[in-house]
Amino acid sequence: MAHLLSLHVFLSSHAHETSPKPLKLSKRINKFNTSISTAKKALVSPSHKTQKLNLEVSPHRAVSAVRLMRIQFGGAFADLLNEKGKGSGDNEMGYVERTLGFRPRDLDDRDLRLVTDIVGGTIRWRRYLDHLIGSLCHDESMFRSMEPLLLQILRIGFYEIVKLNMPPYAVVDENVKLAKVALRPGAGNMVNGILRKLVLVKENNTLPLPKLEGDDRSQARALATLYSHPVWMVRRWTKYLGQEEAVKLMMWNNSDPSYSLRANSAKGITRDDLVIQLNSLKVPHEVSLHLDDFVRVKIGLQNVIQAGLLKEGLCSVQDESAGLVVSVVDPQPGEDIIDCCAAPGGKTLYMASRLRGKGRVHAIDINKGRLRILGEAAKMQKVDDVVVTIHADLRNFADNNAMKSDKVLLDAPCSGLGVLSKRADLRWNRRLEDLEQLKNLQDELLDAASTLVNPGGVLIYSTCSIDPEENEGRVEAFLVRHPEFRIDPVERYTPSDFVTKQGFYFSDPVKHSLDGAFAARLVRTS
Repeated sequence: MAHLLSLHVFLSSHAHETSPKPLKLSKRINKFNTSISTAKKALVSPSHKTQKLNLEVSPHRAVSAVRLMRIQFGGAFADLLNEKGKGSGDNEMGYVERTLGFRPRDLDDRDLRLVTDIVGGTIRWRRYLDHLIGSLCHDESMFRSMEPLLLQILRIGFYEIVKLNMPPYAVVDENVKLAKVALRPGAGNMVNGILRKLVLVKENNTLPLPKLEGDDRSQARALATLYSHPVWMVRRWTKYLGQEEAVKLMMWNNSDPSYSLRANSAKGITRDDLVIQLNSLKVPHEVSLHLDDFVRVKIGLQNVIQAGLLKEGLCSVQDESAGLVVSVVDPQPGEDIIDCCAAPGGKTLYMASRLRGKGRVHAIDINKGRLRILGEAAKMQKVDDVVVTIHADLRNFADNNAMKSDKVLLDAPCSGLGVLSKRADLRWNRRLEDLEQLKNLQDELLDAASTLVNPGGVLIYSTCSIDPEENEGRVEAFLVRHPEFRIDPVERYTPSDFVTKQGFYFSDPVKHSLDGAFAARLVRTS
């Protein structure tokens, strides 16, 4: 896992056996006549233009435009970049060269921060930005037929002007230049005209935004545009939370995410040691109010990455909400614990560190590659002596093995609706139909995991979802099928502020300023 997994613990956790579904775009503002296959080809094929260094084009905008193309059409994560424009092990500049036909100057620290801000923000606000772009085009067909790279450049310009409040003249000039060099002069002229329209309506405070009026459906569509979420999410959250709380949740999802670092006690690193390192790097931070090993970081995570703290295994990126799930498991030295859907391994490694070299965590996962990365991370963090990886589909493994344990964790594949602040792209890759498929999978995995629990032992079911049908709903259905289990309230293991009336653990993003997460302790009585 090393550098890669430390970054992707918060990006790809809970994906497990489910893969992002194809993007279902709105007919009104998100339909391209340009085929997706053509867009993908642009990302991997050498351009017809001569590849050369271009010192005039803004490097952070060029990298951002190509990165946005890769995320929308190539499935890349909207994650952080490290030095020299590398992200997720890929050379961003190589993608820029192959896609645009030229190479901008190398990214400096300011450029890196801007790429992170612009890519994440543009993805979060994509529906909102596309509504504005479509409204300021000559007609709807112009927007629908717009080529993908041109649209990404416009999204960047609109985001910089409307959300980052950058100087309009600079934004217009730089994005026009990028469009002319990366595409053709006519594309630059189009960008110039549309961005100047935006500047005018913004200065006059007449942005063409929908009004919150009409019936529930109309209001949901307006809120979906104003707060840039899929309509189905808005309607679902309004149903369960009410409109006011749904708006608060969407505002949280659109805010700049904060990250937590867990000091690796297995390497002898305490939180105080980690704080000293952060102070030396001049990274602002706050110690966790809930967990002794955790420190929260709002800005400066790239400094931590570049200093090698993650690569050396001194700490890892892990949200406190996930750490509190481990608190619900309550691993103790000497225990054997089964982790049923272990990869990418954040909870596995934290549980292993709490065993203090005594006991075992059996990490089962269906994904062999991610399991291999978990094993590498266990070595890096010096917990490989207590972590055993098992490549298997839990449903088959439970039928064909006699392994039993007093503690079994099922950190189930889920919608990820609790981590939309960090996974900016996930909102556009989830469909309402996914929830039904996931609920069926969650039921199957719960049934399989239950067979691994000794009488008197405990099954911990957890998700990174805030959806009650994936959380309480699955537990209730499980208890009907398995009367031999009962709820064990979590109040002994986690702060009372996180305990629900039913005795479950729940991290509310708006209330707790953490990722959304859920966990239930289920004791086998016979």
